[in-house]
Amino acid sequence: MSADETAVRGFRHWRRQRPFIGGLLVAIGGVEMFFSGQLDIGHLHVQLGIEGLQATIIPIALLLLGILAITMPAHHVFYGILALVVAIYSLIGVNLGGFIVGMLLAGTGAVLVVAWMGPRDPAPAGEPEEGAS
Repeated sequence: MSADETAVRGFRHWRRQRPFIGGLLVAIGGVEMFFSGQLDIGHLHVQLGIEGLQATIIPIALLLLGILAITMPAHHVFYGILALVVAIYSLIGVNLGGFIVGMLLAGTGAVLVVAWMGPRDPAPAGEPEEGAS
């Protein structure tokens, strides 16, 4: 087995121990919101909120919540609920939630983080798994 295969296998094992896809979607939604809040369309600067403070704080919060959900899976429900609340609030705080796309990415990721069930425990030796006949 080569070093690359070992690294891929190790990453796959690490990824399955945490809500990786949900946290990644929350972080991507935050990045998308950040860039949608910094748009310049001709002479029109698209930015809503209190002098643009919300357009910076909300995406950073979503990025941080996504990273925390991945790195600290024991608190996934707390981070997922916070991310969902922030994603919904971004609808009025950050250019319609990053033109709806960022809000949908972060909201979907937050729901996946909350719904994550954790790694499956392997069946003890000698006992058949559920559903096996």
